[in-house]
Amino acid sequence: MDALSDTTPEAPPGPAAKSARTPSGQRNQRRALVLNAVSVVLGIALWWALAATGFKLPTPPQVVSRAGALISDGTLADDVLASLTRVVIGFVLGTAVAIPVGFLMGWYATARALIEPWIQFFRTIPPLAIIPLAIVVMGIDETPKIFVIFLAAFLACVISTYQGVVNVDRTLIDAARVLGAKDGRIFARVVVPASTPFILVGMRVGLGSAWATLVAAELIAAQKGLGYRMQNAQLYYDLPTIFVGLISIGILGLLMDRILLLAERKLTGWQERR
Repeated sequence: MDALSDTTPEAPPGPAAKSARTPSGQRNQRRALVLNAVSVVLGIALWWALAATGFKLPTPPQVVSRAGALISDGTLADDVLASLTRVVIGFVLGTAVAIPVGFLMGWYATARALIEPWIQFFRTIPPLAIIPLAIVVMGIDETPKIFVIFLAAFLACVISTYQGVVNVDRTLIDAARVLGAKDGRIFARVVVPASTPFILVGMRVGLGSAWATLVAAELIAAQKGLGYRMQNAQLYYDLPTIFVGLISIGILGLLMDRILLLAERKLTGWQERR
């Protein structure tokens, strides 16, 4: 019988999945949530204290008031939608290209030799430095903004995917060959699952790079967006608006990262976790 056939019984839940359902696992989760809340409160208190001692920072009530004004006139919603659309499109495209390229580099030595020098070359060039070239070649519409974000996400994810493939335990691959599995089956049933944790870590890093690149990307003749609003507020020393933009980017990035973290836990439940 083919040991890698689709009729193989489903593996039992991994240690992480089991521990999450135990009373101690639930207590740890509640404790983590409490510590998260305490951390947020302490951070806001420190911010307020710094503002009160003379640092050029707006106080939390001033930022909340400014956020309320931007929400009431629809400006914040328009900016969030514009920035989120750019980040999501750039990130999804970057990840969609990075994963197959990373697999190609990790699985085929010839592809690795052809592609890796270019990956390393572009990794040394900050995506922000591509902006002047992107404007000249692509114009000033949405295309260069999305391209710069795409590049940041792609470069972060492709290396992680490649490392995931080359770090697959060779013993697993050899054992699959002994059992009669062909390259396609080995790739689908051994390499892809073993590389998934690396891919998801790369996606999380790529998501952070995408948001970090957003503000600079919105320098390209943007009329709306969180980065655009912050740069416009800088001209008038409007610190509350800048803080609203920073906090909005942080919250959106955190929510998207938590979605990827949840996917990571679902897809890699077989991994031992601390």
